[in-house]
Amino acid sequence: MTAPATSPSPHAARPWPALWALVIGFFMILVDTTIVSVANPAIKAALDPDTNNLDNVVWVTSAYLLTYAVPLLVTGRLGDRFGPKNIYLSGLAVFTLASLACGLSTSLGMLIAARAVQGVGAALMTPQTMAVITRTFPADRRGAAMGLWGATAGVATLVGPLAGGLLVDGLGWEWIFFINIPVGIIGFVLAWMLVPSLEKHPHRFDIPGVLLSGLGLFLLVFGLQEGEHFDWAPWVWAMVVGGVGVLVAFVWGQRRTTREPLVPLDLFRERNFSISNLAIATVGFTMTTMALPLMFFIQLARGLTPTESALLLVPMALISGVLAPFAGKLLDRTDPRLLLVPGLILTSAALFWYAALMTVDTPIWQFLLPSALMGIGSAGMWGPLATTATRMLPPRQAGAGAGIYNTTRTIGSVIGSASVAAFMQARLEANLPGAADAPSGFGGGTLPPAVAEGFSQAMAQTVLLPASVLLLGVIAVLFLRRPKTLPAPSPAPVASAAAE
Repeated sequence: MTAPATSPSPHAARPWPALWALVIGFFMILVDTTIVSVANPAIKAALDPDTNNLDNVVWVTSAYLLTYAVPLLVTGRLGDRFGPKNIYLSGLAVFTLASLACGLSTSLGMLIAARAVQGVGAALMTPQTMAVITRTFPADRRGAAMGLWGATAGVATLVGPLAGGLLVDGLGWEWIFFINIPVGIIGFVLAWMLVPSLEKHPHRFDIPGVLLSGLGLFLLVFGLQEGEHFDWAPWVWAMVVGGVGVLVAFVWGQRRTTREPLVPLDLFRERNFSISNLAIATVGFTMTTMALPLMFFIQLARGLTPTESALLLVPMALISGVLAPFAGKLLDRTDPRLLLVPGLILTSAALFWYAALMTVDTPIWQFLLPSALMGIGSAGMWGPLATTATRMLPPRQAGAGAGIYNTTRTIGSVIGSASVAAFMQARLEANLPGAADAPSGFGGGTLPPAVAEGFSQAMAQTVLLPASVLLLGVIAVLFLRRPKTLPAPSPAPVASAAAE
């Protein structure tokens, strides 16, 4: 039953402290992702040193993204039904404990399994952050709140690689996961104290829809991920086609169901919500895939340490973190296309620039330049897209809308992670014929000059994939429109503490 609404609490009147508390958990999720991208070479060297297949270690990312993506549709609804605060705290506890298991892993398989549990925790947490913003901030101030959300992503891109580099170099790859434990405890206490207990809304859960969406995603991702490893055997293609078919059946079922659907398709009648979901899928694809080939190139072909590799990303993180709040405030007063089109174009241009620089002879300092350009682009991308997607959502559908938005972003990331593994391995085979059969693997330190040139070409060609996909996002956001009217500001209903 729905908890009785009471008068707004001080938390609802002052939503910023609650948002800052939630941002700690969101920040931890983002840092964890960027830390792993820097640590992948070290993880491969420690747990999978004897093979030349890079797709094995990519599963450390793909398993996390897969279990992150599948539950998002239902975890958003769980926040509506049981309160975003309760679900957020549950997810934070799962994520923190799974981080401990990741650090204690003694094999690649064990690490992948622990990362899968981490993904479930992240799936419980993420929609609640956006739902609280939607339900506690009036629409005409939501851009500033989402600006903080975007700035968090920018700062995380700095802290993650730097912390990852320092921890991997100084203490070992295990500590990129152990560091989550104190952060998780602090975030749990602050969220318990500062996040309000918002009104609950009753929902019925579409279990067949959950099963179909999970099965479809698994078939699609596993087929893409392992296709190159199994020489694209007929059964691999059957998995990919079957996954697409199951997802089509899922959408058809959501449209025909007489019960409450897992995905309220009516939300897609709002033009900006639909287009923002398409665009964020391309962003998720791009930001997941670009880090893997870039970090492998910097560390294996150029011989930089994880810390030195991370320092090359400092301009991107600093510029994005500084500009994102201003972009959010500007979005409250302007057409979203004025920020999103240049933001996406600049980010794509930075990736094409990276690809052009990825040779064994390029001076290392030149990699700071596309990093700075990407920082400018990112500031006009993350926060503005989230604001545009959620601005017109009714409070009752806040959790569902946030779940759908984060699902499409994570599906883009999952498909990107699977695709980049196959594409990267294909480019390696094309530029270094017979590399998969070589007696030594890519996990043993800096590559010899005879191999480094072909390896660099393969990684550069791989970066062209996310750069091109992001251009599809540019085309999508051209069809956005500026909202003519905004919902009148109103305080969010708050449930009594006892009801939570």
